[in-house]
Amino acid sequence: MAEQQLRHIPVMLGEAVEGLAVQAGGRYLDGTFGRGGHARAVLSRLGPDGRLLLMDRDPTAITAAQAEFAGDPRVAIRHANFSSLAEWDETAAGLDGVLLDLGVSSPQLDEAARGFSFMADAPLDMRMDTTQGESVADFLAQASEREIADVLWNYGEERHSRRIARAIVADRDATPFTRTGQLAALIERVAGRREPGKHPATRSFQALRIRVNGELDALQQGLNAALERLKPGGRLAVISFHSLEDRAVKLFIRDHSGRVQNSRRGPPVQAAPARLAAVGKAQFPSDAELAVNPRARSAVLRMAEKLPEGACA
Repeated sequence: MAEQQLRHIPVMLGEAVEGLAVQAGGRYLDGTFGRGGHARAVLSRLGPDGRLLLMDRDPTAITAAQAEFAGDPRVAIRHANFSSLAEWDETAAGLDGVLLDLGVSSPQLDEAARGFSFMADAPLDMRMDTTQGESVADFLAQASEREIADVLWNYGEERHSRRIARAIVADRDATPFTRTGQLAALIERVAGRREPGKHPATRSFQALRIRVNGELDALQQGLNAALERLKPGGRLAVISFHSLEDRAVKLFIRDHSGRVQNSRRGPPVQAAPARLAAVGKAQFPSDAELAVNPRARSAVLRMAEKLPEGACA
């Protein structure tokens, strides 16, 4: 029972929903439904004229959303990556808030057959949307040694990236990499157990997951789309779990705040019109939350508000 409860605990629930400043008649989009923890909290604050738009790229999450919310006239559901939110007609009227909870969800991690975890032997997949795209097994079967090494380093900061990539390419002709246990064993053999309490495959699995799901590109596209669809005064709330994601969100807010980061050596740069204002500073899970949900330990929440046209930074 304790493990089942752990799976469905939404991260930084109170902080994210408070940050959205939900209005009873507002229009909100949860771009990463997962199992609906944040969505339920937003919906509980909406009146009969409110609207909640739910998106997820994972068909299993969409099935869960339809089972719970399809009968609620305030809710609309779409199976798609949040990067395409501006293409959904439901967003054309403008949004009062957008929530993105990035990375892999607990249900995805806990379902061994999805291949996200090295804790159980399973098909080496890791696709969030199982209806399209290449799996990790597909990628490792055809990528060059340099491509594999670059992915492990750029997305996982794996310091043994070249050695791991070399070993994968050397072994794959005789035995293609199709199982999580097979890949985890190779990484452990090559990299060794160097960090107490951390499996040596952690960084590599994270990097490969980010690569096959195009997570950083989707994030950039989704942030741009959210900015276009938010109404003036609308709020953006993003929860990230990886330094690359958090940096992308931080820079996006800064770059649309009307401030300029001039270089001493370069010519002055004209500031673009301010379109966003950060709402407070980055927030982190409380000790009380971490005691209940250790998976929240790397979470960072950043929020911003869309400014009226012509606003000053």
